[in-house]
Amino acid sequence: MALKIGIVGMNGIGLRHAECYSQDPLAQVIAVCDVVKERADKAADKYGVRAYYSLRDMLQHEPEIEIVDVTTGGIDNGSWHFEPAMQAIAAGKHVLIEKPLANDIREGRELVRFAAEKNVYLGCNLNHYFTAPAAKARQYMDSGDIGETVYCLHKMGFNGGEDTYNSPKTPKDKGQPYFHMKAFLTHPFSVMRYFCGDITHIQTFSSQAGFRKSASDIMVSINSIHVKFASGAAGYLLSQRGDATYGLGGWWSMEVGGTKGTFCIENCVEKVSYWRAQKGVPVIGAHPQPEVTESGVTEFNTTFNNRLHAFLEDITNGVPREHIRASGRDALAVLEYTFAVIESYEQGGIVVRPHPLPAFHGDPLSM
Repeated sequence: MALKIGIVGMNGIGLRHAECYSQDPLAQVIAVCDVVKERADKAADKYGVRAYYSLRDMLQHEPEIEIVDVTTGGIDNGSWHFEPAMQAIAAGKHVLIEKPLANDIREGRELVRFAAEKNVYLGCNLNHYFTAPAAKARQYMDSGDIGETVYCLHKMGFNGGEDTYNSPKTPKDKGQPYFHMKAFLTHPFSVMRYFCGDITHIQTFSSQAGFRKSASDIMVSINSIHVKFASGAAGYLLSQRGDATYGLGGWWSMEVGGTKGTFCIENCVEKVSYWRAQKGVPVIGAHPQPEVTESGVTEFNTTFNNRLHAFLEDITNGVPREHIRASGRDALAVLEYTFAVIESYEQGGIVVRPHPLPAFHGDPLSM
């Protein structure tokens, strides 16, 4: 049976989510909401549902809603997530929040705490590892073909350069030094954690290109981040927001090397290559040909369909709340990493240990 959904925030991301739900047999959008009347009305007309201009009204008049999808934006693309999500949780609704979970770490922690108290599902749109290449890479890890993880190298951001630069124009990013960190690092950190586990130490050396400085743009847009995983593996993340154009692997590449093999995902959705560690491989020189799996997909937006379907599937199947895919707790973890990056940057590149996550307590109905 399809889950009944109300969407809050009918700008670009909200419309994309609505389109995904319209194609998913597990979903039925029954209401949309936006404080901008024209947006709500236009979406309501397109999907044949009722429009609301406040979440309070939508919850009051649509008691059948089971999931509230929060796709609002705000400063750092996340300052408008907390209030509607808290309202929906208080009403006993399951909630999916667009990334980042929040732009304030205290709000992120409270969202996770309150969802646990109210015993509702809380998920986040950590969509970058809901792909065929990520699934194949996960198989390599789970089957032992990677062995003990030695390192993780991740490059993710935006192509650009001096000739393509446009200065920030809106309050969400203009005058916000940590816009790229707060709005975007959720994605690469979530992928690194998905494959390699929790991060225990973070150190960053962040900067910006000279053309940003000349334009009085204060965004800290180039992030060179060194991490240590709980497993002991080393990690490195390079994320920049259009200060340069990426080379090999495109805008999104992820390499994980282990004692038995190494994989590399290129351009997120497109392909994964695997190199097996074996005798006869030269230490220096000729490199063995990898096993390459092409997905046949080039459209990044398919990740939205995949991720939203996973949330619907987990709820339908009654997965324990603490173990749903891309959970609120997972989103809080990467938000903690982001704020550790900010602290390291502000303290001149010191090593920072991220704030610990709330402990798992377990669902008494499933243990």
